[in-house]
Amino acid sequence: MTKQEIQALISANLDCTHIEVEGDDGQHFDAVIVSPKFEGVSMLNQHKMIYAILGDKIKNNEVHALSLKTYSPAQWAK
Repeated sequence: MTKQEIQALISANLDCTHIEVEGDDGQHFDAVIVSPKFEGVSMLNQHKMIYAILGDKIKNNEVHALSLKTYSPAQWAK
């Protein structure tokens, strides 16, 4: 799986105002995601939202590791 595929999958399933996905080995990725859907949601639940989107890819080991930094637009602005 490529970082572009992960970014497209997240973007298609979550309203994002900013998204960056990095990773060059095809299994380990870092992502920064900003979404209004994260407003008032705990970080744990924000991450669960992303893992739900990528669930099958993680279960099938297409994505082995994903480091997340998630923010609401207000948090990102700071």
